[in-house]
Amino acid sequence: MNEQNTWLHIGLGSFHRAHQAWYLHRLIAAGDQRWHIAAGNIRNDAEQVVQALAAQDGRYVLETVSPDGEREYEEIASIRKLLPWQPDLQPLIDEGARPQTKVIAFTVTEGGYYLDTGHRLDVGNADLAADLNGGCKTIYGAVTKILEQRMAQNAGPLTLLSCDNVRHNGDRFRDGLAEFLQLSGKSAVSDWLAANASCPNTMVDRITPRPAADLPARIKAQTGIDDRAPVMGESFIQWVVEDNFRAGCPDLAAVGVELVASVIPYEEAKIRILNASHSCIAWAGTLLGQQYIHESTLTPAVYAIADRYVTQDVLPSLGDNGIDLPTYRDVVLKRFTNPHIQDTNQRVAADGFSKIPAMIAPTLQECYQRGVRPEATAMLPALFFVFMEKWHQGALPYEYQDGILNAPAVHAMFEADDPIAVYAQDSALFGELTQRADFAALLREKIAAVYALIN
Repeated sequence: MNEQNTWLHIGLGSFHRAHQAWYLHRLIAAGDQRWHIAAGNIRNDAEQVVQALAAQDGRYVLETVSPDGEREYEEIASIRKLLPWQPDLQPLIDEGARPQTKVIAFTVTEGGYYLDTGHRLDVGNADLAADLNGGCKTIYGAVTKILEQRMAQNAGPLTLLSCDNVRHNGDRFRDGLAEFLQLSGKSAVSDWLAANASCPNTMVDRITPRPAADLPARIKAQTGIDDRAPVMGESFIQWVVEDNFRAGCPDLAAVGVELVASVIPYEEAKIRILNASHSCIAWAGTLLGQQYIHESTLTPAVYAIADRYVTQDVLPSLGDNGIDLPTYRDVVLKRFTNPHIQDTNQRVAADGFSKIPAMIAPTLQECYQRGVRPEATAMLPALFFVFMEKWHQGALPYEYQDGILNAPAVHAMFEADDPIAVYAQDSALFGELTQRADFAALLREKIAAVYALIN
């Protein structure tokens, strides 16, 4: 085992196990034993999964299902080491500091980068503030401690790899970490980072819902395996990575990963067409009293909002970027209609306060720059406004999850004399658009359209 290279993954959720771990497993299954995964978490909110996996020697079954209902089952065996959580994250730090660890990847979701619209750290966040004083509650605090121990042990260079739906995710993480190190006075770590680490941008894609309650029984019936930590996902999968690994990497191209000079065309298409319309459908579906993404996508009025957003505003914004965008749009919306995934609106509706500035505001801005009123795109922040109004009223059918939710500020907005005016002036969401009176008027018009849709 010690001769093997380690891919350390931070954020041992369903997505990692249905995506990156699947690719590494395919390599191992083909006879390439040079790499394995070690994995653990920064937060103590999924230890039951870690413990279940540890009891199964890291093995678990992945069920994939196509839009036509074709199910396949595969036992994944690429995670060879489970790192138990403890408050100081020492098992995770020790693993990251080993010379055999050549890649540290992470899936912390959009909110886990703690970035404002100017891509600067939100230093007002309590967890981030704690880490600037030596804590390890965020990816920055955890990675800093790993790098410090790695330097002390002279463990050599490595790659830091973001596997999240953040635009320019590698660049954003690198800049966030550099700012974190500067604010915490760790210039030696900054110098080491610049000389010894790369942060490639990536684009990851596979719809991965929370595992359904009946999944273990289905797997037992199909495979005979009693699995206490199974995962499920759609049959579609894609991974595009910039070929800039500092200390080597698995032979990812051999199992279908696209290694490219720049992920920007893929990333822009996916973030704007898939991620933004996914959230749009989740917010709209929730407001219509629906539970699942597929039923919301199959609702004509909701489908039309997403389709219009992509067709009228996104496609002209992206232009000819070498990808067949109309076909990609149709494939994406077809994927959302998959009834067998049972993906919930609750899962997809999360992290709206990160998604609007990252995924939606750029299209709004580019429409105005082209001299076009972004009517179709404006429906998305309008939906989110009404969605959060329901949250404020305690009327959502589920708990809304958002890594950067400022609950007092949102409640205060809805208690103001003119909540829409306050919303339209939120520069964390809309940046320079807050200076445009016509944008505030457009938001007001579209919020009225949302009320008409749901009433």
